[in-house]
Amino acid sequence: MRRMPQPIPYQGSKREIALEILKLAPDHVKLLIEPFTGSGALSVRAAYEHKADRFWLNDINRPLMTLIETIVNEPAQIANRYEELWQRQLGQERSFYNAARNEFNATHRSDLFLYLLARCVKASIRYNSDGHFNQSPDNRRKGRHPDSMRKEILAFSQLLRGKMQVTSQDYRSILGAFDANSTLIYLDPPYQGTSGSRDSRYYSGVDFNEFVAFMVDLNRANAMFIVSYDGRRGKTTYGQRLPTSLKLCHAEIDAGRSTQSTLLGRRDKTYESLYLSESLMARLALTEPDVETLLDPHRSQQLTLVL
Repeated sequence: MRRMPQPIPYQGSKREIALEILKLAPDHVKLLIEPFTGSGALSVRAAYEHKADRFWLNDINRPLMTLIETIVNEPAQIANRYEELWQRQLGQERSFYNAARNEFNATHRSDLFLYLLARCVKASIRYNSDGHFNQSPDNRRKGRHPDSMRKEILAFSQLLRGKMQVTSQDYRSILGAFDANSTLIYLDPPYQGTSGSRDSRYYSGVDFNEFVAFMVDLNRANAMFIVSYDGRRGKTTYGQRLPTSLKLCHAEIDAGRSTQSTLLGRRDKTYESLYLSESLMARLALTEPDVETLLDPHRSQQLTLVL
């Protein structure tokens, strides 16, 4: 499987499982919308697989969306500016990071943001209550080397340039702005069970009841959508299951061994929940067992052995 470009280090990125998720997408749509874009990993994979003509990338985190827009439309410039920052830090990595963080919080410059994401702990975006980026640096590393970063940026740009629109607004703003017959929506809100009512990756949280109401509206619009929401690690579950009243098909996707479990010497795997809308299931002509088999090809073999 070809590795997709990922210039933006981002905790919770779907890069490793994007191809699995896209198994549950139509062969081709005119528009793919990510209302919670994050690093844009699913859109990048979908662009590579020719799953959509155009991509609507949205996230409430405006500096993040500005960074993506800059990477796609001005790849050489942002690569050059990142290299300048990376070189200037050498020999003063901690103090330079702190100064860059202060300057970013004052200016929201994209090159500073990219540098901070490359250096911060666990590639994890964190904000304080004032909306200021406050994540600490990982003092064991200097961040991705400029030559490697440049390759990632150029490849990312090549896949999306001229094919995307970028916005930074409330996720519910997409309602009424798409053709249900030719659009796929992928919803990946802040991961449940890892934060309180306010997720520190965002300036505000995503209320569960409001999110459910939003999906009710999507169903009324006959929208085709996929949701990543709750999950489990071993026997431990995270997050509240979406209500059955939404009539979504639920399945689990193997997201690999948990990093935390590995650190603790355990072998627990992480499974992420996927939910598919009725309209999408009808378009794909799939049943729930079909979905489970697509995500776990060994399942059909196991069923055959049992029968």
